[in-house]
Amino acid sequence: MDTSAPRPLPRRIAHLDMDAFFASVELLRYPQLKGLPVVIGGGRRRVDEAIRDLPRGATLADIPISAFPLLKDYAGRGVITTATYPARQFGVGSAMGLMKAAKLCPQAIILPVDFDEYRKYSRAFKQIIADIAPVMEDRGVDEVYIDFTEIPGGQREGGRSLARLIQRTIFEATGLTCSIGVAPNKLIAKMASEFEKPNGISIVHESDLATRIWPLSCRKVNGIGPKADEKLQRHGIHTVGDLAERDRDWLMSSFGRSTGAWMHEVAWGRDDRPVVTHSEPVSMSRETTFDRDLHAIRDRAELGAIFTHLCEKVAGDLERKGFVGKTIGIKLRYADFKIATRDHTMSAFSSDAKTIRRIAGQCLKRVPLERPLRLLGVRVGNLARADADGVRLMEASAKDPAPEQAVHALGDLGDSRRHGSPGSRGPGTAPLFESS
Repeated sequence: MDTSAPRPLPRRIAHLDMDAFFASVELLRYPQLKGLPVVIGGGRRRVDEAIRDLPRGATLADIPISAFPLLKDYAGRGVITTATYPARQFGVGSAMGLMKAAKLCPQAIILPVDFDEYRKYSRAFKQIIADIAPVMEDRGVDEVYIDFTEIPGGQREGGRSLARLIQRTIFEATGLTCSIGVAPNKLIAKMASEFEKPNGISIVHESDLATRIWPLSCRKVNGIGPKADEKLQRHGIHTVGDLAERDRDWLMSSFGRSTGAWMHEVAWGRDDRPVVTHSEPVSMSRETTFDRDLHAIRDRAELGAIFTHLCEKVAGDLERKGFVGKTIGIKLRYADFKIATRDHTMSAFSSDAKTIRRIAGQCLKRVPLERPLRLLGVRVGNLARADADGVRLMEASAKDPAPEQAVHALGDLGDSRRHGSPGSRGPGTAPLFESS
């Protein structure tokens, strides 16, 4: 009698990425724009002005194409959140400045972002996936990892059968398309999901490493950024295959023990990371990029209102998700794109908006505010569950010290001590835009 244990099923991990997600959601609202170059960005949606001129009973779908604003007429410093595939053909893409994009594709239609709508559709497609294949890892508003290994049908055709079912069900329920890569691990699955975009399915097996993964540029590996890629290219390493040919010890000596060892593993397609169905956030933040540079003196009232609004939004996020935090921080980006951050750790946890506003205001006193600002952000870290044992919800004392080791500055901002000690307006600092 054969008493040997059954052989484990081959690991099949899927990466699902929604196709041009924000833009696709907008096209559900404005079907008349399908097939046209459209970019999303430049501010949050307030009201659809164009619909005011339509007859009674008309819908958003009835707005004539000529009524939509064009990218060539945009003036401001916003960035593209996403773009439709017709717009991408002109070189327009996410995180690109709208003014730069206007030079590449002036005829593109520009729509403001609507995060509430995107989150609604995000919850919808993730619930569909969870109902079919519950071992799912949420990786953001428009992408997830799914473990197909033990799911009925997850091994059929290498996972293609189950991927088709998920893809079809999402489309039937929402009208949105997605692309799916299925592979032995998360590393390769993420690369595979880009192979057949949009609305494609790519299946990669271990035996496909040399033919499908090694010819890719190193930048296709999630985790190899522009600087690392530039250094690799200086050593004559352009593709994942080139990377695989290098000795592990050489990579470790050239890029550091940890990074070099990781590069060797990924070049050979090795990745044992599990699909994590639940993880706790380490921080929550809100930030906004201004349409124009704002100054702490000239625009004090406007900045103060924005600052308070950000604190209230973060507090609302914490309350809604059941978290409290101890570390409050701020982030500033100046007109020259240099960044400054400051944070302070309180003696007790809180999710109170007034407490966050007060401590964030103390952090503001420790940054130079003479230069115009283009971005402001508020962050709460060192999180814990509000109902966890040992967590005491109380407002931090106004006398909480701001220790020197809590000061962090990114970019070439010089020694922060030149601008005064924590909690004071030192020489050269502008009046704060916090409320009096």
